[in-house]
Amino acid sequence: MRWMLAGCWGLVLISLSVADNEKPQIRQKPRFYGVAVNSDVPLYCSSSRQDNSTVQWFKANKIGDKQTPLSTLIDDSISFQNHGFVQKAYLHISKIQMRHSGVYYCKINKTQGPGTEVNVFRPVVMEKAIYRSNVKDGLIVFQGFLLAVFIAALLLRKQKLWERRDSEYEEPETDHIYEGLAIETCGGGLYEELSVYAQAEGAEAPWE
Repeated sequence: MRWMLAGCWGLVLISLSVADNEKPQIRQKPRFYGVAVNSDVPLYCSSSRQDNSTVQWFKANKIGDKQTPLSTLIDDSISFQNHGFVQKAYLHISKIQMRHSGVYYCKINKTQGPGTEVNVFRPVVMEKAIYRSNVKDGLIVFQGFLLAVFIAALLLRKQKLWERRDSEYEEPETDHIYEGLAIETCGGGLYEELSVYAQAEGAEAPWE
């Protein structure tokens, strides 16, 4: 019986020593924040081990980017509230702005947490959204009208060029080949002179 109790105590001591050597698990809540401008945002971080701890906060533009310690950033809207022995840490951002968008990491005793992504957006005003949509639609219609006018002007110019080419190579309607020519006369009447040589059949020619 004593040997069994000694074995149980040995297993407990071994498990405690293994647990002490293991790295603590860091939890961050929530994992994602989607908030509007000028909102107050709290971030929570905790460790699975209860020992004297050192807490640090880092920020990156997105997951995988270079992390910058928040302690080096001068920003009055960011405040820290750390509880050393209880292993709880809070990061509070008051009146959050667009520049605060990014991924925030908590590191306790050199063990980093999974991170909390913060996405800041501006609230949408319905009247402004409708006005911008109408302006955009008007610009699209105006651009389409200008394109149609440009195409019509281009086609009209090509048509005029084709008509001009056809008028340059057009053949004349009448061909005046004998225009400007005059019939020359041999002094007197042509028919009177020819009548001299015209005689009745059977008469001798004057040159015979």
